[in-house]
Amino acid sequence: MKAMKKLLHYMAPYKFFAIIGPLLMCVEVLMDLLQPTIMQKMIDTGIVNQDNAYVIKLGLLMLLSAIIGLIGGAGSSIYAAKSAVHFATDIRRDVFKKMEQFSNQNTDSFGTGKLITIATSDVETLKQAVIMTLRMFIRGPLLFIGSVVIVWVTARELFPVLLVVIPILVACIYFFSVKSGKLFLKVQKAMDQVNTKLQEMLAGIRVIKAFDRQDYEKNHFKTVNDLLMKRNMTAEQLILTLMPIMMFIVNIGMIAGLWMGVIKVNEGTLQVGVILAFINYLNIMMNGLMSSSHVLMQIARSFSSAERINQVLDTEIDITEPNKPAAMDCFNGEVEFRDVNFSYSKNGNYVLQNISFKAAPGQTIGIIGSTGSGKSTLVKLIPRLYDPDSGEILVDGVNIKDLYLEKLRTAIGFVPQKATLFSGSIESNLRFGKEEATEQDLEQAAHSAAASEFIDRLDEGFAYNLMQGAANLSGGQRQRLAMARAFIREANILILDDSTSAIDALSEAAVQQELRKEYPDATVFIISSKISSIRGADQILVMKDGKLEAIGTHEELIKNSKVYSDINISQSGREVQYG
Repeated sequence: MKAMKKLLHYMAPYKFFAIIGPLLMCVEVLMDLLQPTIMQKMIDTGIVNQDNAYVIKLGLLMLLSAIIGLIGGAGSSIYAAKSAVHFATDIRRDVFKKMEQFSNQNTDSFGTGKLITIATSDVETLKQAVIMTLRMFIRGPLLFIGSVVIVWVTARELFPVLLVVIPILVACIYFFSVKSGKLFLKVQKAMDQVNTKLQEMLAGIRVIKAFDRQDYEKNHFKTVNDLLMKRNMTAEQLILTLMPIMMFIVNIGMIAGLWMGVIKVNEGTLQVGVILAFINYLNIMMNGLMSSSHVLMQIARSFSSAERINQVLDTEIDITEPNKPAAMDCFNGEVEFRDVNFSYSKNGNYVLQNISFKAAPGQTIGIIGSTGSGKSTLVKLIPRLYDPDSGEILVDGVNIKDLYLEKLRTAIGFVPQKATLFSGSIESNLRFGKEEATEQDLEQAAHSAAASEFIDRLDEGFAYNLMQGAANLSGGQRQRLAMARAFIREANILILDDSTSAIDALSEAAVQQELRKEYPDATVFIISSKISSIRGADQILVMKDGKLEAIGTHEELIKNSKVYSDINISQSGREVQYG
């Protein structure tokens, strides 16, 4: 309930729609409540007295009330939908905005599948709850209350039937509403697992096919899909069970009402039209309670969705802007690590331990080490994709936590280990690095990344449209475009995280030559598993088990670092000697 209340401020800009919708619904309800009373008068006065003119008059009145009710109902639906759709759109916008601000640590804590479910399914659940609340939750109680009042006034002899039926119906609705809320929370969690599995499968479809693991993945998906099916089935069966139970109770009430009514008619204290009106009002009450129960279940279901949405909106971003940012508008590119420690789990199990080094402006820093040694993690700390647990990282002598995030990241050109490109043209992907880039900037960046050779062969050139994930390019082509996107920024700090792994040796040599020629003042970090890629670096960091095992030039490390020397020997085709 509290979670839902926290989201109600999103309705404030659309309160006009939210007020008009229920008011128009009141018009429809009023017209619906008039119908049985008009019918009663038609039978007891017009038909009994054979007054055809009176019957026609009341018939036209029923038609008019039906038309007015139609207008009210249609208007209510339109305005309720407007308010609910805008409400959901604004929440989804803020959820997306908050997700964009998430650090990698924040994203990892939720999981991508759950975040997708929250931004889609959970927001949609809230939208449906608002629509039903503005329409059915107004309609249901008004129909119920109006019917009870009218029966009390016009058919008091049959009112004792309601005193028995109504408490039983209300108890059923309460029980089913509470139970359904708990069940649908389990449904949402199962949906998270399905979305996560789908995302993994689509991202790794080529690997799945290459290893002929389709059957394994089908069975794995079947497991999570069957879990979702079972939980959905349980929840839906619970909801669907309510209708026949309520119908049974109402039918018993009708039988009791008819039995009592016949006795009263025989005694001459009740007219036939009153009995028919009572039955109609009993049906209206049942419909009102039934629609209210559906709304209550949808609201109960929305509570869990609201909680999950608030979890995103209330998440404290662990990568924050400084309270008093340092006044730096330009950077030279000096980077220094001072006794930096970092762990993903924050349990003291450090991925990086006691890392200290300094890179002067314009230097090229090579980073090498075995898989899992912490190479990629180290460079992710520079643009503050993560923050260290302890120690300091300085750019131009200023702690990066004291710099505006936007200014810090604008000064960095980052090429991630996995070349991530977006659907759209090659040009739009390159402008991701610099929106105001000129045609000359595009061509220069593409040339520096050795991407011009394949772009020039495309009929559309820079206008060539990429599929999702750039699936219509090879791995090497994607890497070259990712580098071009970073180069176009003309940043003071360039980070190339194993960005040439799918590029041939000649293209890699051309890229490194262009780097030295076109960006001589940039501080360049090159992560590679190949010594040939970092051999000419001014400094080479040798990583082992999260620690800085050695630092120096290629020649110095050959002499002083056994880890580096072993890597060099293994890559030069000679047998590694272990002591």
